[in-house]
Amino acid sequence: MPMFITPDYRPDETRYEQMQYQRCGRSGLLLPRISLGLWHNFGGVDSFENGRAILRRAFDLGVTHFDLANNYGPPYGTAEETFGKAMLKDLRPFRDEMVISTKAGWDMWPGPYGDHGSRKYLVASLDQSLRRMGLDYVDIFYHHRPDLDTPLEETMWALADIVHSGKALYAGISAYDPERTAQAADVLNGTKVPLLIHQPVYNMLNRDVEKGLLTTLEQRGIGCIVFSPLAQGLLTNRYLTGIPGDSRAARPQAYLGAGDVKPEVVARVSKLNELAKSRGQSMAQMAIAWVLRQASVTSALVGASSPRQIEDTVRSLDRLVFSASELQQIDSILAG
Repeated sequence: MPMFITPDYRPDETRYEQMQYQRCGRSGLLLPRISLGLWHNFGGVDSFENGRAILRRAFDLGVTHFDLANNYGPPYGTAEETFGKAMLKDLRPFRDEMVISTKAGWDMWPGPYGDHGSRKYLVASLDQSLRRMGLDYVDIFYHHRPDLDTPLEETMWALADIVHSGKALYAGISAYDPERTAQAADVLNGTKVPLLIHQPVYNMLNRDVEKGLLTTLEQRGIGCIVFSPLAQGLLTNRYLTGIPGDSRAARPQAYLGAGDVKPEVVARVSKLNELAKSRGQSMAQMAIAWVLRQASVTSALVGASSPRQIEDTVRSLDRLVFSASELQQIDSILAG
């Protein structure tokens, strides 16, 4: 464990008055309606001081949940290192006020043991993550994606043993379909470790979770934290007049490229943007409010490239209610 550094950071004393919290499924854990993900902008290639400022501002606003994964960066592992450094400098005195999660399931290191869902991989990956972050435990440890080549029991028993060991307080899964989610919950229930939470993608342009998953989660009492509520930036006003040179779509990569900014998508977002204006929100704020309208969605997991961006995102909570007419208009626009 690194030597403790006395921080000069003092969080806003009104932070818990600025955030809304919701119970995660049928557990005792409350999560902020807005959670911060470190998928982008916190890697070794990014500015540490900017990432540090984002983390501090998020906590000032009552964002208590910080979500990572073993291979977030780039390079792999460096987002956890950045977070660990920020913990050491600023946030360690507030560890018990925070929910910190990480994941394993995608490729992390070479060879047959650095990917997928085996006990070997999950246990080793979490040990590495804890070292990178300088933590004794994480609050939530996820299996990051289904692995059809590993028995589900092996993966879930590994998660359960990790919880029983104290290295994680809760178990979660991500990207599982409804049937496999129910099976995972059954296996974990047999170990006396309930499945706390599921992390699927959900946004106006990807509504697959509405085809059974949200119902399964609600019936089982499992929480839901949705990632990519802005569709990697498509559901903002960023691409309404073209592709900015400094945008994510201008830098070809696996998650969003210029080819994803299709004219028909831009046309729909432009109409949605007008509706957002009539609600007194930005396009991004309305998109986040829209996913949070679902009672079964505990929290929206967002990214941020600056402190101001997380401030704008939290203001999504100022108007979460949609009229029946507004929801009909949204459905009509999305149907094209």
